[in-house]
Amino acid sequence: MRQQEDSVHRIIALQQEVEQLKHAVVSHAVVDQAIGVVIAYAGVLPGTAWDVLKEVSQHTNTKLREVAEHIVQWPRCEWLPPEIRQALDSSVERHRHSPMPSGSVDAR
Repeated sequence: MRQQEDSVHRIIALQQEVEQLKHAVVSHAVVDQAIGVVIAYAGVLPGTAWDVLKEVSQHTNTKLREVAEHIVQWPRCEWLPPEIRQALDSSVERHRHSPMPSGSVDAR
């Protein structure tokens, strides 16, 4: 009987882990899409776009996934929450004026 209970608990734990992994995959896809939007908007490299997203998240105290969702919807909706738009533009400006590491090429 104890072995059966342990098996049930293990199955439940595995089902929860699968759900968490599904959520992580979807979140990762949205963030990747948002990186693409920032690349197109700002003409920066993917690493810089990732840094921009992180900064926007930190400066607006908004989860990265939520920032990414807004940015992915932005081209279609033609609207961003004002605090995200302001943080995005500020971060892009900072990165445009920061020195590039030697050997880097940016599509600015």
